[in-house]
Amino acid sequence: MQKINPFLWFNNQAEEAAIFYTSIFKNSKIGNIARYSEEGAKASGRQKGTVMVVNFELEGQQFIALNGGPLFKFSPAISFFVSCETEEEINMLWKNLSEGGAVRMELNKYPFSEKFGWTQDKFGISWQLNLAIKKQKITPFLLYGNQAEEAIHFYTTLFKDSDIIRIERFGPDEREPVGTVKHAVFTFNGQEFMAMDNNKEHFTMATSLLANCETQEEVDKLWERLTDGGKESKCGWLEDKYGVTWQIVPTALGKLMSSPDPEKSRRVMKAMLQMKKLDIKVLQQAYDQK
Repeated sequence: MQKINPFLWFNNQAEEAAIFYTSIFKNSKIGNIARYSEEGAKASGRQKGTVMVVNFELEGQQFIALNGGPLFKFSPAISFFVSCETEEEINMLWKNLSEGGAVRMELNKYPFSEKFGWTQDKFGISWQLNLAIKKQKITPFLLYGNQAEEAIHFYTTLFKDSDIIRIERFGPDEREPVGTVKHAVFTFNGQEFMAMDNNKEHFTMATSLLANCETQEEVDKLWERLTDGGKESKCGWLEDKYGVTWQIVPTALGKLMSSPDPEKSRRVMKAMLQMKKLDIKVLQQAYDQK
């Protein structure tokens, strides 16, 4: 299981978006589709039986898409950097991802790349396309307000097998303050991320990072560290001190929620909706209740 999954909050377009993305990226597939139960529908204002969550995978990168309503809008503060191996591939992806969207940087040659483009697609998700071969095809890319280096050092203390691969800095006469992060590459549990400093964009809850935790001890540790200076929310959601939204979720939750007995799943959902930090023991008790 991928340690951290990008979690995308859509307004009634989660399934449509998943179908679109898996149609244009190779080695892609749609996984489990969960629907709103009675408890979930009451809490969210959604209609019972409609699509709640769609799990999908693009080139080895796992995503989760939620139909959560119109509360949040996507921001370029979190985009997805795609390494394309051929001109044909980058041109095809650019055509599909830019159509109906908004181009931020035209697909062109730049001092840092033979061919690069940055666009927002028709659903509001931002993509950076680059002509280069990399082992990890799609990489989450975060824009911080002059806090990128501090955030990277902080995050890499939280997860096993994490490392800072490189940090490049802005120099004189460049658009951001001298010494701030121009481009950084780092890993969580071997999973690659990128970051840079940019004061113009702000994180929103529309794109969060879902951390899969095997134990309550891990849930507790991440919750304590990430809420320090940040904000607690409901159902395992939080905002860290840099403005990034996280979901700290025990892997046991998925197993409990996917019970073939709808009454068990309903009880687990009801228990979860009453929590801030998720408690595996309490969720299991709700599942086992007779």
